[in-house]
Order: sequence, then structure tokens, then C-alpha cells
Amino acid sequence: MLRRPVHRVLKIAALTSAMLIATLFVLSDKAYSGKGIPDKPVQAGDYSVLAPISSGNLTIFPVVARQVHDTGEFLTLDEGVRTGAVVITETSQVSPLVRRPTTRPPGNGGEVNRLVLINNSSRPLLLLAGEIVTGGKQDRVIGADRIVPPKSDPVDLSVFCVEPGRWVERSEKFSSMHGQMAQPSVRRPAMDSKDQHEVWANVGESNRAMAKAAPSASQTVEVTSSYAGVMNDRAVNERIDKVAAPIQADYQRLLRQLKDRKATGVVVAINGRVVWADIFASPELLEAYWPKLVRSYAAEAITSSLANFGTSPDRAGDFLAQLSGTREVVETEPGVYRRSEATGDGYKVFNIVSLLPKTNFAVHTAKMADAETVGKVKPMLMK
Repeated sequence: MLRRPVHRVLKIAALTSAMLIATLFVLSDKAYSGKGIPDKPVQAGDYSVLAPISSGNLTIFPVVARQVHDTGEFLTLDEGVRTGAVVITETSQVSPLVRRPTTRPPGNGGEVNRLVLINNSSRPLLLLAGEIVTGGKQDRVIGADRIVPPKSDPVDLSVFCVEPGRWVERSEKFSSMHGQMAQPSVRRPAMDSKDQHEVWANVGESNRAMAKAAPSASQTVEVTSSYAGVMNDRAVNERIDKVAAPIQADYQRLLRQLKDRKATGVVVAINGRVVWADIFASPELLEAYWPKLVRSYAAEAITSSLANFGTSPDRAGDFLAQLSGTREVVETEPGVYRRSEATGDGYKVFNIVSLLPKTNFAVHTAKMADAETVGKVKPMLMK
């Protein structure tokens, strides 16, 4: 079979995972001054929020954890695709890739919201919602965090199209988009409402906003509906780099200190409004995903029309302190992972726990503010 049995449980409860119970203290209300991280951070519970790093209307708060885990065995999508250990293809191309006989009849055309992945490596593969794969008949974005065990049979992936204007095969296999993840406003409908039309709408809004932010990219937007194509445009890349590069430079200067302090994630604010958080099980995982993440945050800052709310570290701490919900949906692949989605007042928290041998810890946690809370992405002329 292509898919392992999945058991879904719906319950009214607060999240009980250790990584989802945290009391936070904010160390500073000033942006990073280039003098490094304070020597004695105030620590309580599982996390602390450090002084922010800012560039334009984008502010990043590094988050440090009391406890980290060994994640060295996990393979990232970029690494797996680059080495050829991970193969992603349309459902119609699955038959030649099957290790063992399958009862699934071969397809002949592929499906918009499904791809097939095989992990040929000896390491478990970590997939993050928002990672983009290009090629096939359309570019897609992964819709949910997932762990794929080593030497896997073909696995059905839940994906969403981010290129509504093409259904012609460019290549049999897909490549990962190494330098960019989908920005939060595109990740949100894929993870939350799981609505293809909403994903397309937000891709369109983002592409048009990018054309206004980088006018020379307008021709690219006119000839392609591809989110990846627009993100790869030279003018768009330069515009994203202008926002991301200062934060990346500050992060690199602080990297050794951040790793020593066990920095495992970030809280993201745009125009002072906290919109997102990504927390990992180890500093190494954060470091592996950081180049893609910071560019996704920069893209969101460029295309956002949020009114200036004034940056406050207190808001970052309050946002990360609320990681439980009044309603939780849990999905489990026995022995591999447990994925949960908790709904609170104005936010949602997504968490994936590894159930593989010698793990049993949360590998990645993402928290999003509701679109209605922070304001929806609209075209905006950036100066």
C-alpha cells in the first residue's frame, strides 16, 4: 500500500507535549545592538525570548530552549533531493519506483493535490509544511509536517499547487527549492484551511505585491502564475535579499552564541505585529532551515500591508507562551510520528513528534496568528 494507517483523534484538551508548555521572559525591549547576547538570560519554563534582530519592517526574536535533542539522524528535503536519496514524482509515475508489489493501479495523469515520495536513504526524512518542490506538471507546496522512515515504500504526500497556470510535465521528478520556503501567508491556508483555492488566491496576491515592490519583476508576473518562478526572479531576489541579508548577517555573527544558548527557533513580527513562530528540537535543525526560513519571512514583510503596530518583545513572549488550545486534532502514523493541530483564541499551533526509536520528542512546532487577527496580505508599494 502507498500509505500507512493513520488514526485521527478529536479531543478537547490542552497540549501536553513538553515542548508545548512554556513560560517565557523577554530579555530586552531593544533591537540587537551588535554587542552579542546578554550573558545571563532570564530563563523559566522551557523557552526564553532573546533581544530582537530587525531589518525594515521585519523583526526576528531568537528563542532558546532549556532542553534540546539529538536530531543528527534526520535528513532534510534539500539534502535528500540533492543527493538523489529522495525521489518525488507525480502519482502517475509511481509504478517503476515501487519496492514491493502494490495494489494501487497505475495512474495516467497525476493529481493536483497529491505527489508520491520515496525515501531511499538510511535516515528518516523530515518534511516541513511550506517547503516548495518544483517540476512535474505543477510546482507544489507541502501542506503538513511529516516524517518519512528510512527505505520507505512510496508515500502519498498532501500538497497544494502554487502554479495554477500549468499542467504540462516539465520533468518526471521534482527538485526542492533550496533557497526559499513559502511565506507565511501561503503556508497558512495550506496548513490551516487546507483550501487549494485560498492557496491560489494568496499566491496571486503575493505575486502581484512582489511586482509592485520590485517593478522590474512585473513582466515575470505577467507571463507566469508560478510562485516559485516569481521568487526566482532576479529583481525579486534582490528585494528579498535587501530585507533578509542584514538579519542573516546578524544571525551569523551571533550563531556560535545562539548555539551555545541552545537557540532552537524564532518568533516573527512584521510592522510590530507578531504573526508566526517556528521552533525546532535542536539548534542544528534551526541552522539547517534558517536560510530558507529567513527569506520566507522577508517575502512576507515585503508583501504585507499590516499597519505599523510598534515592536514590543512582550508581544513575542506572550505569543510563544500560549501554545495550548481548547481544541486539538491528532493524527498518528504508529511508530513514526504524531502530528497535532491545536486551536486557540486567534491562533493555531502545529506540532510534530517523532515516534521513531530513541526519539519521542517534538521535532518542529509552528504557531500562526489567524489571518483575521493580523490582517490579510494585500498588494503594497514598498519604498
